[in-house]
Amino acid sequence: MFVVPAPTADGPLAGRDRETGRLGDIVAALAAGRGAVLDIAGDPGIGKTRLAAELTERAARRGLPVLRACALRTDARPFQVFRDAGCADPRPGERDRYDTVVERAAGGVLVLEDLHGCDPASLELLLRLIRSPAPAPYVLALVHRPRQSPPALLAALDHGVRTGTVTRLAPEPLDTAGVSALLAAWRAPGAGGEEEHPAGDGRFVDRLTAASGGNPRQLRLLVAACWDPDQWPDRAGADSDGLLREATAVIAELDALSPRAAVAARTAAVLGEPFRLDDVARISGLGPERTLDAFAELVRADLMRTAGRGGLPAFRHPVIGHIAHESADLSFRLRAHRHALTMIAERGGPAREQARHAEHLAGADPAAAAVLAEGAAEIVTGTPATAARWLRLALDARPSRGPAAGPSLELACCRALIAAGRLEEARALAHELLAGLGPQDGLERLLKAHAVCAAAERLLCRYEEAEAIARTGRALLPAPLPPVLSAAATDLILEYGLVHVLRGTHDQVLPVLREASRARSEAPATVSTALRVLIAFCDVFSGSVAQAAPEVTRCARLVDALPDRIAGHTPDTLALLGCAELYLERFTDARRHLGRGLRAATGGAQKHIRAHQLLGLTMIDQWAGRLDEAQRSAREAELLARAVGAPDVVKLATAMRATTLVWARGRQHADRAVALAERAVDTVSLGRGWWATSAISLLAHAQLLGGDAAGCLRTLLDGGGGERLPQVQPTFRPSLLALMATAALAARGDTETARRLLARAETAAQGLGLPLQWACVRRAQAQLHGALGAPGTALDLFEGAAEQFRGAGLPLQQAWTLIAAAPAARAVHGPAAALALLERAESLARPSGAALVREQARRVRAELAERDAVPDSLRLLSGREREIAELAASGLRSRQIAERLFLSPRTVDSHLARVYRKLGVSSRLALAQVVRPSA
Repeated sequence: MFVVPAPTADGPLAGRDRETGRLGDIVAALAAGRGAVLDIAGDPGIGKTRLAAELTERAARRGLPVLRACALRTDARPFQVFRDAGCADPRPGERDRYDTVVERAAGGVLVLEDLHGCDPASLELLLRLIRSPAPAPYVLALVHRPRQSPPALLAALDHGVRTGTVTRLAPEPLDTAGVSALLAAWRAPGAGGEEEHPAGDGRFVDRLTAASGGNPRQLRLLVAACWDPDQWPDRAGADSDGLLREATAVIAELDALSPRAAVAARTAAVLGEPFRLDDVARISGLGPERTLDAFAELVRADLMRTAGRGGLPAFRHPVIGHIAHESADLSFRLRAHRHALTMIAERGGPAREQARHAEHLAGADPAAAAVLAEGAAEIVTGTPATAARWLRLALDARPSRGPAAGPSLELACCRALIAAGRLEEARALAHELLAGLGPQDGLERLLKAHAVCAAAERLLCRYEEAEAIARTGRALLPAPLPPVLSAAATDLILEYGLVHVLRGTHDQVLPVLREASRARSEAPATVSTALRVLIAFCDVFSGSVAQAAPEVTRCARLVDALPDRIAGHTPDTLALLGCAELYLERFTDARRHLGRGLRAATGGAQKHIRAHQLLGLTMIDQWAGRLDEAQRSAREAELLARAVGAPDVVKLATAMRATTLVWARGRQHADRAVALAERAVDTVSLGRGWWATSAISLLAHAQLLGGDAAGCLRTLLDGGGGERLPQVQPTFRPSLLALMATAALAARGDTETARRLLARAETAAQGLGLPLQWACVRRAQAQLHGALGAPGTALDLFEGAAEQFRGAGLPLQQAWTLIAAAPAARAVHGPAAALALLERAESLARPSGAALVREQARRVRAELAERDAVPDSLRLLSGREREIAELAASGLRSRQIAERLFLSPRTVDSHLARVYRKLGVSSRLALAQVVRPSA
C-alpha cells in the first residue's frame, strides 16, 4: 500500500530537476546582488507551491530574508496579499507603497501565491513591480493559475518573458519516472517486496501516470482513493473516505461556488462523463438558461473546461467529478440517480448506462438488481471488474437467496470475477454454487457450474482439483456424445481439454475433444473455433506436426476473420493459436495473434490469459534479440500472475526473465539471474505438467549460458524424467536433447554420452521436420565433431545451423553458432577466417545489446590467440584434452590425474585415447616427446 503524506510545502520533489536548477541559479544570483521576477505558473496541483517552497528553503539556507503570502478571494481588503506578506504600508499613495514593498523585500525573496484571486489594488501594484526595475535587488516570485489569472497580469508577465525581465517556470506534468519516485516515497513501511509492490510494476505506473495526467495533486487523490486501473475512470478507487480526506482543496473550490453552480456540478457528476447539458438542466431542476449560467461559472472557476466537439464542458479532470459526487449529500445523490435511471430508460438507453445509476440504488429500488445484471452482461468482455461489482450488488439486492432465485447471477458473477482476475473470489463463489445445485436444477445449469468451477481451479494452477471437477461434469453427459451438443456441454468439454493441456495429459482428452468437434454444437461459432484450435494445439504439443500444421493454418484463417470484440469472448483461443504457431516456428504469425490477444483484453479483462500471451511474446522477442521488450513482457507476466494468484505462471515468467537477463547482461550477472531462475523452479513438482517442464528447460538454458554445464545437465536429467526426456514437450525435445549433449561435452568432455543423446535428438527432429529444432541438433553435432577432431565436418554443420537461424530471424542464436564455429574455422581456414566469424557474431549481437554474445566472442578470441602460442601438434586438442595430455606427459598415472581434476579414471582414459588418436601416438613416452619435446 501507499501512505500519502500530509499535504505540506516540503514534501517530496520529484521530476523537477530543470526547475530546481533554475531556482538554484536565481538564489545564487540574488546572493551576488542580482534580483529577478519569477513567474511560477501552471494548472492546479501541478506543483507550483512546492517549487515556491523550494525557493524559500534555498534562500533561507543562504541566510536571505523571506516574505510569503497568499491571495484570498474571500478577503476584499485592498492590497491584501501585500499586507499579509508584511510589506504594505497603510500610508496612501502608489509611489509610497511601491517603495515600501521594494524596501522591505530588498536583498531577499518575496513569494506571492494564488495571484489569480488577488484584489484589484494588489493587481495594480503587482503590475508596477513587474514593469519597473527595482532600485534594490530582490526576487519577486509570483505563483498563479494562468487560466484564472487577470488578463492584465498575464500580459505583463508575457511581455517580461519576451524582453528578458521575467523568468518563467511552468512545471510540466510528471513523466513515469517522476510518478514512480513519488510512489516510492509514499510507500508504506513493510508493504511487501519490491517485486510485489505496485510501484515496481512499470505498467501500473504507466497507467497511473496517464490517469493522473502527471499532476502531483491528482496523483495524491487517486492514490488516496486506492486507485484501481481496471475500474478507472468509472471509479476513482475503492476508498471514498480516503479520497474525500485528501480532497479538501477541491471541496473548498466546490463550496465557493454559487448554489446553482454547485447543483449543476454535482448533477453532472451523477450523470458521469460525457454528460448532456439538457440532462443536467432536467435532473437539477435549474432549467436551460440557469444551467448555462452555472456552467459558465464552473468554467471561470476552472472546475470545468470546454473540450471536444461543440466545446461541451467537462470536469478539468475526472477525479474532480468523483469528488463532486462523493461529497454531495446522500439524499441528493439517490434522487439524482433515480431521476437519471428513469430518464435513460425512457429514451431506451443501453443497459450499461442504466446500470451506472442502478448501482447507487441497489437495496433501495427492487428493480435495480435486474438492471445491474443486464448491464453487466453488456460490459463483461471489456470491463469485467465493473461487471463483477454490479453482479455482486445484484446478488445482494435479490429479493430471495433461495433456489427460486436460480443460479444464473452466481454463474455470471463467477465468470466476471474470473475475467477480472479475482480468481480466489470466483473459486469460492463457484464452490458455493456447485454445492447448492442438484438434479432438480437441470443438466444445463449443472454443466455450467462444473465448467466455471473447473476454470477457477485451473487458473489457480490447482490442476488435480480442476480435472476432478471437469471429469465429474463430463460424466453427466452420455457416452458416446450426442450428435448435437448444447452450449453448456461444449463449454465444459473445452474446459476439460484446457485442464489436461496444462497438466501435460492432453493425450487422455484428445479422443473426447475430437468427438465433440464432430458433433454439431449449439454454442456460438467462436466456441467451436476455440475447440478446433485446442485440438490443433494438442496435436502440435504432442509432436504430430504434419497432421497439425494444416489445421493450425485453417484455424488462423477462422480467427483472423473474427472482429476483436467477438474474438475477445473466447480469450484462450488467441493464446492457444499463438503458442501453437510458436511451436511450429511460425514466429510472425504467433507474434501477430498473441499481440492481438493483448490488445483485445482491455479494461483489465482476462489477466490470466494476458499473462500467457506475454509469456509467448517474451520467448519470441528473446529469440529475435529484442531483449528489452522480452524483459518487459516477462516482468509484466510475472506481476499479472502474482496478482491473480497463479504460482506456476509466476515461476515460468521468472525463469523466462532470468534467461533474458543472462543474454542481456552477460556472465558477470549470470549468477544472480540463474539464482533467480533456480528459486522460481525450486518449488515446482518435477514432471507436473507443461508449466513445470517449460520452467525447467529455461533454467537449464540459463545455467549453460551462465557457464554451469554440470548444473544444466543435472536440471534436465532430473526435471525431464531421465536421459530420454520423456516429460518434456515433444516439439522441443530435439533441441533439449542437443542442449544436454552440449552440456555433457562442456562439463566432462563426455563424447559417448553426447553421441548417444544426439542420435536420439536426430531421430526426434526427423519426426518433427521443424527447421530450428534441426538447427539446434546440427549445432550440437558440430560441437561433438569438433571434440572428436573433425573440424571440417564440424564447420560444415555449424555453417548450416547458422544459416537456418539466420533464415528464421534469430540473430542471437546465429551469433552464438558463429562463435562456436570459430575454432573449427581456425583449424580449416586459418586465423583470419575465425576472426571474421567472431566479428560477424559481434555485429549481429550489437543491436540487441546482448552482452553475453560479446563476452563469448572476446573469450573465444583470447583462447584462439592462446592456442596460436602452443605447438602446431597440440592445436587439434581441446582445452581439457591438452590439460590431461600435459599431466600424463609429466609422468602422472590416470588415477592421479583423475584425483587432481576431479574426474573419474575412466573419463581420463577416454580423453587420453582421443589424444593418442589425434596426435598419432600410441604410448605415454611418445606423448611426452610430442607435448614436451625439449624435456
